[in-house]
Amino acid sequence: QLQLVESGGGLVQPGGSLRLSCTASGFTLDYYTIGWFRQAPGKEREGVSCINSSGGSTNYADSVKGRFTISRDNAKNTVYLQVNSLKPEDTAVYYCAATWEQAMCTMAATDFGSWGQGTQVTVSS
Repeated sequence: QLQLVESGGGLVQPGGSLRLSCTASGFTLDYYTIGWFRQAPGKEREGVSCINSSGGSTNYADSVKGRFTISRDNAKNTVYLQVNSLKPEDTAVYYCAATWEQAMCTMAATDFGSWGQGTQVTVSS
């Protein structure tokens, strides 16, 4: 069974940064597209970013463009989401998810079959 574990969340002040990690166990990420999603209390889950298996295709939600950067290190079986210039509205549980490789990655949650448990990001002064 594919297992994904997120880490790196926490409490940060507005304008701060975090690096979220998504590490796979039980399988290699080499052939998987990875998406990052988030869900704030009372809101729908939304796609934040994605990266295809080669790293050649990435995508970002308009709300995070220029502030978030997704990357992957297949040797470490890990995908990262660098989140900078954080705003209170970025507060949410952040999830990573995996789907079989895509030429162009998507951020449609229904495309992803394996999900992690999430890591909380709270942006507050």
